[in-house]
Amino acid sequence: MRWSIPASRSINKEVEPMDNNSNDSLSKAVAAEGPSPADLSPDQVTGQFVNVPAEQLAETEMAGFDAMRQPEEPEHLEDRVKTLSPAAVVAKRFFRSKLSVIGLVTLVVLFIFSFFGPVIYNKWDQNEADRSGMVVEDTRRVTYGENGEYDAYIYLVEVNDSLNSNALPGGDHILGTDENGYDVFSRLMYGGRISLTLGFVVVILQSLFGVILGGLAGYFGKWVDMLIMRLVDIFASIPTLPIMLIVSFVLQGQQVDAMARLYVIMAMLAILGWSGVARMVRGQILSLREQEFMMAAEATGLSFGRKLFKHLLPNVLPQLIVSMTLGLGNVILTEATLGYLGLSVPADYATWGNMINVLTKPVEIWGQYPNQWVPTGILIVLAVLAFNFVGDGLRDAFDPKMKR
Repeated sequence: MRWSIPASRSINKEVEPMDNNSNDSLSKAVAAEGPSPADLSPDQVTGQFVNVPAEQLAETEMAGFDAMRQPEEPEHLEDRVKTLSPAAVVAKRFFRSKLSVIGLVTLVVLFIFSFFGPVIYNKWDQNEADRSGMVVEDTRRVTYGENGEYDAYIYLVEVNDSLNSNALPGGDHILGTDENGYDVFSRLMYGGRISLTLGFVVVILQSLFGVILGGLAGYFGKWVDMLIMRLVDIFASIPTLPIMLIVSFVLQGQQVDAMARLYVIMAMLAILGWSGVARMVRGQILSLREQEFMMAAEATGLSFGRKLFKHLLPNVLPQLIVSMTLGLGNVILTEATLGYLGLSVPADYATWGNMINVLTKPVEIWGQYPNQWVPTGILIVLAVLAFNFVGDGLRDAFDPKMKR
């Protein structure tokens, strides 16, 4: 226990004279109590009254408190502090969102199901019909001439072509078959390949056109900006779905090959959808050109390519990634719409869009066989939601003001 001394006075203890007997008694008492305060170090003086000025004692106590409050600095601070790279910071923010993680896991599962599923479940091809009900009877009739020699023979073949169509789930077909006898489960996997690939190709082409034209408009400005932005306004005013319907009707009437039709659909979706990306890139570059680092780059005389690819585009990339991710869901929905109307690729090539074309049949058909369209609809909804969740998560992760 430490005794505090009032700051207004010091302790002065008067000692009365004592005789020898009193001195002997006092010596014995001090010896019993322990060493005298003079023989103790400052840390050992506890519970003793000492003739110390109050101001000095108060300063000593405050210095002790300050020493207790100030932690010792580590010798190597950089060894204890872990510096995160910008990519690591973005990843940390992204994985904090549960919806973003759910969306990412869903996309991984869909990609594995679509691209590796047919390798594992290879019992049926996407355009292989189940003809297990076909019955063929081969009847041979042989005739002989008058001399008993072989004259001729005729094959009489009776074919009972009964496709195993509209089969319910079970047996050799996990999800049954459609009206053409195709295995629904196999076509779900193959359809995911085409639908997801179409989405990625279209979004990449849209982003490529948008970055080039939007970057030129934002960087050069003046008449270049005016010309490109008027072009953007024209393409933004074109209704995508009616144009795609007209193109699909023409392709169907000309009996264009299935893969060629798919390539044309990809190109048309890319041409009609780049205007939004160009507008976004132009706005970002106009904002970045006013920043101090770009003024410094202008002052140092850097070339156009170096300023564009080293300073401008890397700063536009986060917003571009978010735009691409959110655009994937829109492309998949557009293809599903065309497939539902029967204007996508032919039924021989499965897509998620043409698999729900059964809904255009009378209700007695699609109402009786939900196994032909319900799984496809679920996969389309899951894919679109997953891309939107991932896009929202990336947008929040790239935002430097995000504090979650």
